[in-house]
Amino acid sequence: MSLDLQSHVLSFLTFFPLLGAAICLVLPDRADREIKAITAAVTGINLLVAAWLFMAFDRTATGAQFIEQVDWIPMFNIQYYVGVDGISISLVLLTAFVSFLATFASFGIDKQVKGYFVLYLILNTGMFGTFCALDFFLFFIFWEVMLLPMYFLIGIWGGPRREYAAIKFFLFTMGGSVLMLLGMLALFFEGGRTFDMLKLAEMGATTARFTGPFWTWVWWGMFIAFIVKVPSFPLHTWLPDAHVEAPTPISVILAAVLLKMGGYGLIRFNLAIFPDVSQAMSWWIALLGVISILYGGLCAMAQQDFKKLVAYASVSSMGFVLLGIASMTSAGISGAIYQMVAHGFYSSMLFLIVGVIYDRAHHRDLEAFGGLAAQMPRYAGMAGLAFMCALGLPGLALFISEAMILIGAFRVFPMFTVLAALSVIVTAAYMLWTMQRVFLGKLNERYKDYEDLTPREAFTLYPFAICVVLFGFYPMPILNLISASVAQLTGLFGQTIASR
Repeated sequence: MSLDLQSHVLSFLTFFPLLGAAICLVLPDRADREIKAITAAVTGINLLVAAWLFMAFDRTATGAQFIEQVDWIPMFNIQYYVGVDGISISLVLLTAFVSFLATFASFGIDKQVKGYFVLYLILNTGMFGTFCALDFFLFFIFWEVMLLPMYFLIGIWGGPRREYAAIKFFLFTMGGSVLMLLGMLALFFEGGRTFDMLKLAEMGATTARFTGPFWTWVWWGMFIAFIVKVPSFPLHTWLPDAHVEAPTPISVILAAVLLKMGGYGLIRFNLAIFPDVSQAMSWWIALLGVISILYGGLCAMAQQDFKKLVAYASVSSMGFVLLGIASMTSAGISGAIYQMVAHGFYSSMLFLIVGVIYDRAHHRDLEAFGGLAAQMPRYAGMAGLAFMCALGLPGLALFISEAMILIGAFRVFPMFTVLAALSVIVTAAYMLWTMQRVFLGKLNERYKDYEDLTPREAFTLYPFAICVVLFGFYPMPILNLISASVAQLTGLFGQTIASR
C-alpha cells in the first residue's frame, strides 16, 4: 500500500464504493454480470483495505488513528474529519466483511439489477462514513446517506408489503434523525461552536460542561435517536416489518451493520460527551435493555414466520448491548462492543439460512416444514451452528460477549443481570423449537427434491460460521483491538464518580 493511500485510507474505504456505483450507473441496463462483478470487486478490495487497517492499527494508542482533517465549511467550523479508534475500527471491519459476503448473496437479484447494486454501493459509502466520521456534521450526513438507499432497497426489491415496511423504516429513522439534528445544533451553539466529536468529548470529560437540566434533555433526544436504530423497546416495531419484507442480503446488512450504528452512537455521543448525565440515567438504559431482552425473546417464541422470529431474536440480542453500555464498566462496555460484532456474524447466518429455504419453498411458515436435516444436511448443520450461537453455547462467539456483559452489569445492576441471564432459557426454548419444527422429524414430501447448499450459498455462509467458532474460542483479536479505547472511555466514569 502506497504512502498516499495510507494517508487517505479511510477516504478510499468510504468513497471507493461510490466510484463503483458511478461505473455501474453508466453501464448498459442489461449488463447484469458486469455490474455484479464490479460490485464484488469493489467490496472485495474494501475488505482487503480493512484487513490492512486491522494489521496496521496501533492497539496501544487510545486516540484516533489514520486521521484525515480538512476544512470544509470554515464559516461554520465544519470539517471533513475522519479517523478510527479501537471501537470504530472493529465495526469498520465488520462492515467490510458483511458487505463483501452480502454482495454474493445479492447475485440472486434479477429485477432492476443496475438500480439494486448502485443503491447497494451507495449504502456502503454511508456505512463506512458513519463509523469513520469525527465531525458531527459529517457524521450526520453519512447517517442520512444510509437512509434513502435502504428505503428504496426495501421498497422496490422487498416482499408483498414492501411499501409499508419501507415507509415505516423511513419514518422511524427520520424521527430519530430530527432529534439527533437538534442535539447537534445544541452542542454547536451552546457547547463552543464546534462539531469536532473529539473536542466535544474532551469538554464533556474535563470540564463537566454538559450537565444540568438543559443537557439532560439533549441527552434524552440523542438517546432516543440512537435506540430507534438499536432498536430498543418500545421503538423497535419498524424492525420486524423491515426484515420480513427486505430481500435476504438487505436483511443481512440491516441486522449486521445498521443496527450497530445505534449502539455505536450511544457510546460515541451519549457516553463520551455526556458522562455525568449518562451516569445518572444508567438505570433507564439498563431497564430498556432488559425489557428488550425479555420482550424480544417472548415475541420470537410466538412467531410462525421464520424471518420474523429471527428479527425479534435480534431485538433481544441487541438488548444485551444496552445492558453492557449501562454498566459503564470495562467488562460491560467491552462485552457490548463484542456483542455487536458477534451478533453481526450469527444474525447474518440466520437471515441467509432463512433466505436459502425461502428461495426453494417460497414461504417461511415454520409449521409447514419438517425433516429437512435428512434432505439438506449441510444446510441443517449451518442452521444448527447459528442456533447454538444464538442461545449462547460456550465455545461460540455470543457466549463470550454475553458473559462479559453479565460480569460487568452484575456489579451495578444485580437484579437486571439476573433477569437478563434468565432470558437464556427463553432463547433456548424458541431456537430449539424452531430447529425441531424445521429440521427434525419426518421429511415433508413437498421438499424431497430440494438440493442442499449451492456453492454460492455455501460461500456466503461458511465464512460467518468460521468467525462464530473462531471468535468463540479466541476473542483476543477483537478485545485487544478495543481495549485501549474502552479503558479511556470507562476512565470518564471514574472521574465522574470521583468528582462527586
